[in-house]
Amino acid sequence: MIVVMRVGASQEEIDTVVERIESIGYQPHLSPGAERVVIGVVGTGQDRPADPEDFRSMRGVDSVVPIGAPYKLASRNFSAEDSVFTVRDTPIGGPGIALMAGPCSVEDREGTLEIAGELAGMGVTILRGGAFKPRTSPYSFQGLGEEALKILAEARDATGMAIITEVMGSDEVEMVSDYVDILQLGTRNMQNYRLLEAVGRQPKPVLLKRGMSATIEELLLAAEYILSQGNAQVLLCERGIRTYETATRSTFDVNAVPVLKGLSHLPVIVDPSHATGRADLIAPISRAAIAAGADGLIIEVHSSPEDAVSDGAQSLRPAAFAELLDGVERIAQAVDRTLIRTPTTAP
Repeated sequence: MIVVMRVGASQEEIDTVVERIESIGYQPHLSPGAERVVIGVVGTGQDRPADPEDFRSMRGVDSVVPIGAPYKLASRNFSAEDSVFTVRDTPIGGPGIALMAGPCSVEDREGTLEIAGELAGMGVTILRGGAFKPRTSPYSFQGLGEEALKILAEARDATGMAIITEVMGSDEVEMVSDYVDILQLGTRNMQNYRLLEAVGRQPKPVLLKRGMSATIEELLLAAEYILSQGNAQVLLCERGIRTYETATRSTFDVNAVPVLKGLSHLPVIVDPSHATGRADLIAPISRAAIAAGADGLIIEVHSSPEDAVSDGAQSLRPAAFAELLDGVERIAQAVDRTLIRTPTTAP
């Protein structure tokens, strides 16, 4: 359940409610809004079930709202306002649409700096690139590891772009977070609960990709693991799900975008590259995602897709990506939104 404080409730009144929550074995999670503070009451409770009557008569409390969904902190009931997270001056959520782009894998320094410079020139503010690659085959390219993280950090210094990359294990969280601005959890790790808890204990935003066979509720419960550890900056990512269809790598669930926006206050990002596995489908799926209400796109872009060490078939050349941006911009304007594009410095 959530405790909604009155407009103008004092810090002392808020602290008293927090102390009451803790005294019965639950965890308080504060969400300061524009006018009032909302306090989530989460956990199993060590002494007894939480009773709304414990809080209704307390000073400064406006109302107590039970939350029926198993995910509490991710719920729209916990925060009626859309969450907006700012990463190196780029707001994610709200009226703007964030752009994340770059190669599937960091292959070398020169190629990464080259594509970073081209994307920065197009106004893209967040560079993606894999340092650790979870692959189906143990014999496939697994990434350059910390060397790739250093290359990404150099690209950020040269262009001003923020950096997002995937973290695969809880033992890597501290190292990866030292280098990047957003940590990504891939589809295979959506239900790696120890990893979810580990990224929840560090302060940087986390992009959580939907499991390839996961339901929307399972995605939100995975987000709840991160939120419950104190990290409120979670980005939900629809990246396609596994179905009987074989024409595409995955099936893009366009329904998930408005459903997630209705159920949760967290920003929703769409990955059309993995959702289709086909470069020729990325542009139309991107347009569909924005029309459906997505808050951002994460797209694979490579200077020479035919030579890419991973996922070349779903990577766009820079020229094709620039053309995609023009089409997406028109859709964004049609739904009263704008692409966040800030020209930065090429290396």
